[in-house]
Amino acid sequence: GAFNGGVRLVHIGFMVLDALAKENQATFSTERHAFYTSIKHKGRTIHLIKPTTYMNLSGKALKYWMQQLKVNLPEVLVVTDDIALPFGKLRMRGKGSAGGHNGLKNIEQLLGSSAYARLKFGVGNDFAQGRQVDYVLSTFDKKEQEELPLVIDKAAQMVLGFCTIGLQRTMSQLNN
Repeated sequence: GAFNGGVRLVHIGFMVLDALAKENQATFSTERHAFYTSIKHKGRTIHLIKPTTYMNLSGKALKYWMQQLKVNLPEVLVVTDDIALPFGKLRMRGKGSAGGHNGLKNIEQLLGSSAYARLKFGVGNDFAQGRQVDYVLSTFDKKEQEELPLVIDKAAQMVLGFCTIGLQRTMSQLNN
């Protein structure tokens, strides 16, 4: 994730995937609708997809890659920011409503289901009125910037947990 004098320039979910890729010496390549790479963890292949579509069209990228990789809905985990959660709070859920999140709305619409797992990354709601949180510049204060790498690391561990021990066990062990 690029920091520019404390300004967030990139989707928080992308920062989590970047951390996973880096940890596993994997590099993203530009593919159709997304930056893509895969990593191996405990004998499993984990596909990391960062949609390059507009955020409110994330479902298009997800649906395309699910078809390409023959991945079923129970194997999907969407990492998303959440302004309803305080900064640094992580919450994994097996399903749920899109709330006001346009990316999740689009995913739900295109997959025809809200029963996909999501990992919500709290970013708080301390941003300029009426500005979308995704893909816009929003500042984290100094304390948040210091905590960010730790929270990203924990989120990355939760992604790996989902892929190995499953949703329920990851939720009970790691939801904070």
